[in-house]
Amino acid sequence: MNKRTLSIIYELCGADSEISIGSLAEKHQVSQRTIRNDLNTVNGLLRENHLHELQLKTGGMICRKEDFERILLFVSDRDYYAYRLSKEERIKIAAALLVNSPEYITLSAIADSLFVSRMTVINDLDRTKEYIRTGNLRVISHANKGLRVEGLESDKRVFLMKLAGGRTAGGNRDAVTEHISVQAGDRTVVQKILNEQEKIHGSYFTDDSFHKILLYLGIMINRNLQGEFIETRQRTGNGRYLMAQDILKYIVQYCHINTTEDEVQYLSELLAGARYLKRRTVQKNVVKIQMITRALIEKISDEMGIRLDDDYDFFENLSNHLASILSDQTFYPENPLIDEILEMNPNVLDAVHKNQHVIQSCISRELTGKDLEYIAVHVCAALERKKNKEVAFHVIVACHGGIGTSQLLLEKLKLHFNFYIVDVISAHEARNLEAGRADLIITTVPLEGCPLDYVVVSPLLNDEDYIRVGHKIDVLRSSRNLPVRAEENEVTARGMIERIAPLVYEEAPDIAPGLMKKIRKAVRDYFNQSAEAEAELFAPYLHHLLPPSQITLDVECSDWKEAVRISGEKLLEQGYIEPRYIDAMLQNIEENGPYVVLSPGFAVPHEGLEAGSIKVGMHLIRLKTPVSFGSEEFDPVEFVCCLSAVDHKTHLKAFFNLVNMLRTEQFKQKLHECRTSAEAARIIEEYEYGL
Repeated sequence: MNKRTLSIIYELCGADSEISIGSLAEKHQVSQRTIRNDLNTVNGLLRENHLHELQLKTGGMICRKEDFERILLFVSDRDYYAYRLSKEERIKIAAALLVNSPEYITLSAIADSLFVSRMTVINDLDRTKEYIRTGNLRVISHANKGLRVEGLESDKRVFLMKLAGGRTAGGNRDAVTEHISVQAGDRTVVQKILNEQEKIHGSYFTDDSFHKILLYLGIMINRNLQGEFIETRQRTGNGRYLMAQDILKYIVQYCHINTTEDEVQYLSELLAGARYLKRRTVQKNVVKIQMITRALIEKISDEMGIRLDDDYDFFENLSNHLASILSDQTFYPENPLIDEILEMNPNVLDAVHKNQHVIQSCISRELTGKDLEYIAVHVCAALERKKNKEVAFHVIVACHGGIGTSQLLLEKLKLHFNFYIVDVISAHEARNLEAGRADLIITTVPLEGCPLDYVVVSPLLNDEDYIRVGHKIDVLRSSRNLPVRAEENEVTARGMIERIAPLVYEEAPDIAPGLMKKIRKAVRDYFNQSAEAEAELFAPYLHHLLPPSQITLDVECSDWKEAVRISGEKLLEQGYIEPRYIDAMLQNIEENGPYVVLSPGFAVPHEGLEAGSIKVGMHLIRLKTPVSFGSEEFDPVEFVCCLSAVDHKTHLKAFFNLVNMLRTEQFKQKLHECRTSAEAARIIEEYEYGL
């Protein structure tokens, strides 16, 4: 029985309410599978002593019988606080401390970290040095400074990877990873960057290789923050240099480190040595699915009498869910919250049922009740986000994953709730807060002894979390009179830019694009914010994809086929697509009809991800004489915008903004009247920021 298992036993004994597997996994920073293994160990001990075993209920809640606390009679001789490191564990941890330290470290400092005497560290020292030598490293000593490790930086990182990646025979983290962290950076952000680059470069790691690269990047970030960089490397053409370059480009931006060409080269060597799967089958019709999503949102908005098409998170989450439905890969876990949500929102489920034909026409099987229920949950989350922008609540954000995770969570909350953020704290500080300091706390872990109301969410803030926060707000709103705080609206970089942009475009249209870039940089520098929120990684805006070079005016075409072909030829010339992509677009429209016509006079031809798209891009042409696409509702078409998509995500922000801009008739009228490509690009940027 390991230290964590003992800790879980004491937590279960001391808890007044039920505890979930998920909350234990978050608290101990391990997977839910690991917690299940720990619970199996606990059940084994319960069986041995003829006590009732733990049971798991819906939602991963752990059910204990009345005799559970008697387990303490059988673990008291292995109490949590009596845990002692073995000699092998001490040597590994001491080695990790030495190799990870950029400075000299004293024997006393090592002893304090291990909770042992200085003499114990001295007795272990020869074995520790011998262990470090296995990594091509050596320990040197200085009479007045202590010990430090010398050797190549690459060897140090490999050594730390070996230590930090250690597991016990049962699959649990070993003593080194329990006692010392050699990694830095927000793991969620780094994992997202790695996932995106897998898709962009079409190279998918095996699970083992993915976790090794993820581990290395955490160690690299930690070392770079300490001022330690890879030694000079010989440049080799291993084929993974561009992928390494792209990964580090975004890590530098979002993890706030510096890097070098040698860092890129070494990462490329690790990537070259990694193992890869064959390219995964991707959803071919992602853009078509996103168009179906748009149509469904419009139908539900009309049905319920409330506009939901301005919520980007709703559009993204629902399109991803519909993609899983259409690919028949949907898995619905047991979740009691879903039933509760639907009972409180029967009108939403009814609206989804009435408009299911929008999806049913594109799926080979009948939609199930679960399919429709989960679609309704996405709609409910959008309604919560819209509703809860109306009330200003004082909120504290608490997180166990470091300041990086807290800031990302904070940015997402600000997007959809009118919160005045009082403070951002680490979870252990919550018990020291004064009652009345805030209306509620939003936290990623349960808060023991906290005097304030709190709601637990995941760091990624999914749709269920939005609903959970919304429910908590409803309870607070109805339970007591909250003070009026209209004068305390928080000033944010986003809010300031959104208010400045329309004025700049109105007063100085000729210089607006360049001036806005300078203003955005100045405002974000003042607020100490990165250029884009984490949720917008790799998501260019429409005006990024449609600069003047990607717009051609007054093109002469005889029919829709020629218009589609000409709109794609520019992307072909610039290397965005292969020749076969144009033929595939034409065939797509012939087989599936003119669904690519999104709005009166505006079409977005495209094809699937495996039909010859190379990189994300758009090219817009304005026809001198509009042509018919066979769309009775939206013909004739004046604007044809060819889209090249490389995955389900990269183009999504631009596509979402385009759809919303097309709802403004004045936008299309200005595009109709403009005289130059530069003027058209300026109109697109102006209206996009006007959203």
